[in-house]
Amino acid sequence: MRPLARPVGLGLAARGDVEDVIDWSRQARDAGLDSVWIHDSYFEREAVTYVSAICTALAEDPEAAFRVALGAVNPYTRHSVVLAMMGSALDEILPERIVMGLGTGLPLRLRQMGIPYDAAEAPGRVAAAIGELRTLWSGERIPSATPGLPPIQPMFPPVHRIPLFVAAYRREMVEMAGRVADGYLARPAESIPSLTGILGRLRESAAAAGRDPRDVETAGYLLSLVDRTRREALNRAKREPFLIYMMSILSDISLARAGFERDLRDRIAVAWRAEDYHAAAGMIPDDLLDAFMLCGTREDVAERAMAFHARAGLGLPLLQPVVQEERQVRELIGAAALYAEQPLPAAAATTGAGTAPVEVGPAAGAEAGPAPERGAPGGLADDRRLGGLERVRRRAAATWEILRPFAYTASVIPVLAGGALAAVDDRFTLLPFLAALAGGVLLHSGTNIVNEIYDVRQGIDTITSPRASLAIVKGRLTERQAFELAAAAFAVATLLGLYLISIRGPAIVVLGLIGLVGGYTYTAPPFQYKYKGLAVPMVFLQMGVLMTVGSYFAVTGTWDPRAFALSVPVGLLTAAILHGNEWRDISEDTRAGIVTLSSRIGRQWAHWSYIGLLLGAYITLGLAVALGWLPPMSVIAILSLPFLAQVMRSADLGSAGQARAIAMIDLQTARLHLAFGSLLVLGVLLSRLVGG
Repeated sequence: MRPLARPVGLGLAARGDVEDVIDWSRQARDAGLDSVWIHDSYFEREAVTYVSAICTALAEDPEAAFRVALGAVNPYTRHSVVLAMMGSALDEILPERIVMGLGTGLPLRLRQMGIPYDAAEAPGRVAAAIGELRTLWSGERIPSATPGLPPIQPMFPPVHRIPLFVAAYRREMVEMAGRVADGYLARPAESIPSLTGILGRLRESAAAAGRDPRDVETAGYLLSLVDRTRREALNRAKREPFLIYMMSILSDISLARAGFERDLRDRIAVAWRAEDYHAAAGMIPDDLLDAFMLCGTREDVAERAMAFHARAGLGLPLLQPVVQEERQVRELIGAAALYAEQPLPAAAATTGAGTAPVEVGPAAGAEAGPAPERGAPGGLADDRRLGGLERVRRRAAATWEILRPFAYTASVIPVLAGGALAAVDDRFTLLPFLAALAGGVLLHSGTNIVNEIYDVRQGIDTITSPRASLAIVKGRLTERQAFELAAAAFAVATLLGLYLISIRGPAIVVLGLIGLVGGYTYTAPPFQYKYKGLAVPMVFLQMGVLMTVGSYFAVTGTWDPRAFALSVPVGLLTAAILHGNEWRDISEDTRAGIVTLSSRIGRQWAHWSYIGLLLGAYITLGLAVALGWLPPMSVIAILSLPFLAQVMRSADLGSAGQARAIAMIDLQTARLHLAFGSLLVLGVLLSRLVGG
């Protein structure tokens, strides 16, 4: 495909499946982008291996002008002779399309590896590496580092021109790049004012060395995150640990030039080092992200990339996904195309090849404030761009999210169990059963909504929380809208309760009040028993015992101890759903000052009590069948054992410190509950057919 009208590249880290990185490089090439840049992430995977794989894959199209760049490799960790050998091999695979960036990386990483580093001598070391590379690639020898030994003779043929970029931000390194390098590579999370000053210094140094500044190519990583709206993109960015880390290491100069106090960075860094990521994310204002990254829709990202090009003079923006996944990369390639199509702002004037336009007006490097707020002229897109149909769709999606329908198994299975037992007794009546089922689901829905409202108020749910719903935190629903939705659910449940009272009498009043009050005060005043370590036993009683026994009574108008026996295993798994959630969230709940059963007993006992709830469901079912309280066919519930094995495996990994293993423990337990409960209900119903 023909190159885009304006050069733009894609930046990727050497992580993840190499086949994915190859595929994304092909997509970038086919879309007309200039290049793909792969950078080292120390202690992850190694960039040269990824670049080699990409070059091999792209060699299938020898006519393409698409470049592959190492951005950047480190002469402290790879000697210049090794870099020359590597460049020779890559150039042979993909001739004339290799670019190499050189930088010293973070001194912290070098110290971790025991590699001596002196900031004062670093520019000279990198400049020497550039000279040695060019000498070796031209086929000439370089002197031995040890006197008295033969010189180093390159054993490979002369290499096609490989542009050498310097990746740095310190003044001395930038000036050295202007004197001797083919290009300059800006680091991720650089602001427009700071980059303007850096590139101005680069051009001045080049001119002082007798070079045409336009001959020094400029490129820079622009951290980017795309979502349907800017608001959603900002919210997601604050949930990414990598982004939080980048905000915690911003330099004093970058912060000052972008109009921020370093105290903000320092507070974020303290929380980061304490691994309090939620607190760190909560300190990051939107305008800090806007200043140091591209965040929003495709159009927003393209617009901000143009600002770096036109205002800072960045010749080659490299869109780098914060989240390196298929959708984000695809969106950034689309944003690159939009960027290339944009006309140059009227305030910019072209200075010639090799550098981007620079702003006409204020002096280059002058301080500038953060990016404009959304809705401001020339600013980023906001949610008001959405049409009426999209707003309705988003509201529906937010309602679905806050209802957490995956957890409905906790209210549906008990009612189905009670109804199945009533059918076995030939006492099943349809309308009371449907009323009990709908009432149970509505009470559960209202409880879920009120739970989220008060978790947000208590500071438990933040934008970085690993929870099933963040509808209020994301701004998809206001608190008032959530309260209205909860009130509607409780109101309809009450109407259904009045119907059951009319046919079953005052006992339903007691059951209904327990359900209504228990659901609302789960997190709402005056009881807020979730925050007092009582949630797990209360959920066992309410959504296990009372819902099963109560649904049997609502359908039949009578009480039966077998309904209690049926409720115990169902209730234990219901309690396990909540207990797994609390176990996973111990850290977040403790930071918010919330007491749960898990936080009371500690992580180790939380793990074992969770296992006890799971196994208890199967043990109590077996005992109930053995004692004749439940029909023998009920034991087909053990066919859910594969789900049990999966959940217990996750629990074991979680107890060993692998937090990601239990990130979705509540969802996994809900699936087990659904499988176990459905099979139990089926077994009860089948007992009538087989007479056992």
